Amino acid sequence: MQGHHGSFDTSEQADAVQLAAYRRLGGAGRVAIAFRLTALVRETAVAGILRRHPDYSSEQAAQAFRRLVLGDALMRKAFPQDDLVEP
Repeated sequence: MQGHHGSFDTSEQADAVQLAAYRRLGGAGRVAIAFRLTALVRETAVAGILRRHPDYSSEQAAQAFRRLVLGDALMRKAFPQDDLVEP
């Protein structure tokens, strides 16, 4: 579709409606949505870790999540006191 700059899985009309809604929200509203989505992704990832490792404490699940986000090298630098917990 020439000139179509939105999502490839939605129509141009749906993209226009969504864009208008985001514009009405303003910057603060869009930031709030981004924070909520980030929290949902984090909660989903931690839930997956706990499904795979039901014996983990909440702190171990948090450590495993940090390892996923940071990677091993940065995790060791940022949290040298923590063991690398398997995500």
